[in-house]
Amino acid sequence: MKTIIQLHEVEKQFGQQTVIPPLSLAIAEGEFLTLLGPSGCGKTTLLRMIAGFEQPTSGEILLDGQPISQVPPYKRDMNMVFQHYALFPHMTVEENILFGLKMKKVPAAEQQHRLEEVLQLTRLGELRRRMPRQLSGGQQQRVAIARAIINNPKVLLLDEPLGALDYQLRKNLQLELKNLQKNLGITFIYVTHDQEEAMAMSDRIAVMNRGVIEQLGTPQEIYLRPKSLFVATFIGENNLFRHRDAILAVRPEKVKVYKMASGGEQPRRTGRIADIVFLGSLRKIFIQLEAEETTVLAHENGDADPVWQIGERVGLGWAAEDEVTLPC
Repeated sequence: MKTIIQLHEVEKQFGQQTVIPPLSLAIAEGEFLTLLGPSGCGKTTLLRMIAGFEQPTSGEILLDGQPISQVPPYKRDMNMVFQHYALFPHMTVEENILFGLKMKKVPAAEQQHRLEEVLQLTRLGELRRRMPRQLSGGQQQRVAIARAIINNPKVLLLDEPLGALDYQLRKNLQLELKNLQKNLGITFIYVTHDQEEAMAMSDRIAVMNRGVIEQLGTPQEIYLRPKSLFVATFIGENNLFRHRDAILAVRPEKVKVYKMASGGEQPRRTGRIADIVFLGSLRKIFIQLEAEETTVLAHENGDADPVWQIGERVGLGWAAEDEVTLPC
């Protein structure tokens, strides 16, 4: 697959502080790549360097094989969508979307052709005459994306574009964005601190911590086979057990809880149920281990009839293939 963006030993310092140590990354054409990490991990700084709003202290960034570190943002064949959509309040939806093409003096007929295409893609046709103040947050977000993609950029950069929306709307727009990206075939580089969002949308995820990419892989690889303690604890829920000179990580859905009975299976751990939380499709069971100051989390199907009591002594087990060994 063709590489569209190549970062080679890119480093960023602010004064004497190194925010991003030398970092290399290849992003494929048509890929949905997410930069995921906690606040302050360097993901937005990295995105801004790709966009041209920040200059690397050292290293090189290539777009389609051409170095762009010295190319100003407006000359790079990419567009950026921010969390706050920066729509022009005095312009209609249609005028906002067309603004970039007008600045480039694209012929009027071509402007209208592209406008109709993006209005259809983003389902904004019926809203084309409205002002931004007449739109919901989700609709404004679609206008910002339409304004970005009408220029046919090679790459679309998105900096937490769903961060200001409520939970249910975010869920709906995640699916819309993913489908839009597949239909367009444009490379998306997406920044978020939301693990679930990254898992739902991405082809690959780059998990960042302190300016370093700790793991790069598909959502399934990141979740099932984390390569560091940070990734194991940042992505989803995990149970950690010390084992000799390493740590074993076991996902809650892999932990089986069973009643203590004579002659039964020898448990890996024993403990007492400390709490049970019902979440509709899921029931979370918290078990305080015996002789250890550790609480283990197990997931069970919420549809099943509850069989456990708080304070009940239980055994815990899991398959060896469900353990992930992590360095301390």
